[in-house]
Amino acid sequence: MLLDRFLPRIDFDSYEDFKKNYKVNVPENFNFGFDIVDEWAKQDKEKTALVWCNDNNEEKIFTFEDIRKLSNKAANFFTDIGVKKGSVVMLILRRRWEYWICATALHKIGAVLIPGSLQLTKKDIVYRVNAAQIHTIICVNDDFVLNQVDESYPQCPSLKNRILVVDRREGWLDFEDEIAKYPDTFERPSGEKATKWDDIMLVYFTSGTTGMPKMVQHNFSYPLGHIITAKYWQQVQENKLHMSVSDSGWAKFGWGKIYGQWICGAVIFCYDMDKFVPLKLLEKITEYKVTTFCAPPTMFRFMLQEDVTKFDLSCIKHCCIAGEPLNPEVFKKWYSLTGLKLCEGFGQSESPVLIANFQWFDPIPGSTGKPSPTYNIQLIDSEGNLCEDGDEGAIVVMDIDKQYPTGLFTGYYHDEELTKKNLGGKYYDTGDVAWRDSNGYYWFVGRNDDVIKCSGYRIGPFEVESAMLEHPSVVECAITAAPDPIRGQVVKATVVLAKGYTPSDELTKELQNYVKKVTAPYKYPRIIEYVEELPKTLGGKIKRAQIRHDDNSKKD
Repeated sequence: MLLDRFLPRIDFDSYEDFKKNYKVNVPENFNFGFDIVDEWAKQDKEKTALVWCNDNNEEKIFTFEDIRKLSNKAANFFTDIGVKKGSVVMLILRRRWEYWICATALHKIGAVLIPGSLQLTKKDIVYRVNAAQIHTIICVNDDFVLNQVDESYPQCPSLKNRILVVDRREGWLDFEDEIAKYPDTFERPSGEKATKWDDIMLVYFTSGTTGMPKMVQHNFSYPLGHIITAKYWQQVQENKLHMSVSDSGWAKFGWGKIYGQWICGAVIFCYDMDKFVPLKLLEKITEYKVTTFCAPPTMFRFMLQEDVTKFDLSCIKHCCIAGEPLNPEVFKKWYSLTGLKLCEGFGQSESPVLIANFQWFDPIPGSTGKPSPTYNIQLIDSEGNLCEDGDEGAIVVMDIDKQYPTGLFTGYYHDEELTKKNLGGKYYDTGDVAWRDSNGYYWFVGRNDDVIKCSGYRIGPFEVESAMLEHPSVVECAITAAPDPIRGQVVKATVVLAKGYTPSDELTKELQNYVKKVTAPYKYPRIIEYVEELPKTLGGKIKRAQIRHDDNSKKD
């Protein structure tokens, strides 16, 4: 067991006991690669770390000893091509097993890791590389993203290396061929090259409503913050398989597929699916006997459209959901078929799980649960006053000036002004709204900004609006969330056309296809409404809230 190295106490008698007495010790030089991966390998060379499979009947099983050796080879290779402490490296690897090797290697070196989505376009990549000064990109063999990177390359002066896994391509280094050249030992850096717990380890690009994506930075203590996520919310078990359904390009991957799970000694199960097919996912869960499972509510909705009774799901002991609000009907139906209650959790790219349904109390359908320990979660009104039970308010993390919680982001990369604005006071405002009932349960209401959540994706309106406005037919555009029975929300564009253009089905398809080409395809507007003018404030700002309200009124 490694948990006892970081937790003075592991077991608790009640939620109140957990909330009051849970603490995490952060060693000064904590490094996930050496102190977790290599330590497990040292304790038990046969201990399984990762079970990986895909739709091509390929399967790979890795021990922590395998991960240790391969990550050491990769660390030597990366160092040789100029990656060092503080270098920024982007991984666009979908769910490939190489992600765990590369991430562990980069952590050992002290480099800054940036996960990237397979759906990034040239525009997205150019912005990210130049904003973060990315030194190296490591990609899976996907033609689309490889072409986007190659087209971006001339506009990215900081980008020195392009590395490809699985395949070969001109101008790219072959990952497998290269690491084979290097030894499987890598000495822990010392002196100035050594990592400290407060060095930057990881940066997530996260969508916003008023500009291009922000760069959320985490330090080397971030994995320890996810002990709560893995041990007490997901309830992972040592040597048992845990599955979180997520692509490596998203923060949910860090939540459920590497850090807290490995600290707890669980086995990561990864099904590298080509696309989400409910039947195939159910088959994999039963075939490999997954013990704990986490997925967005949308996936549960789709699985419940199949005959779940055909599958023996008795292997699953605990289920979690996150990423979007849960429909109570999904909760009830899954419980009636499996006997498992879906335990919702709430958090952000900026944090581990902040509010969740923990083991000491029954989850209530629709409720996000109760606050995590070490996080003083409160609700405040527009005046900054604490809310009473029953009143809606902004979800905030209080007292960050007194005791900064482990796992909370430490700022915005290369943006001191924004960091000071968001973290320079007494609390951090999550930007989300909830209310609390008299029993201490929190009920999520939604964003207090305009970020759209569609099938687990977070979509910033500004990015889509800027893409739409590049088309000659669009003179004004407002991107909002429209209600959808399957996805929860979908992207809607309310458009004012330029002179000479008239609304038509053909134009709608043209605009949708255009957005798919210039930004990530999942961001395209599924609904386009043409209007004479957009509702605006006296100051000229578009009133997106009014558009959403009108759409919800139509639904009712």
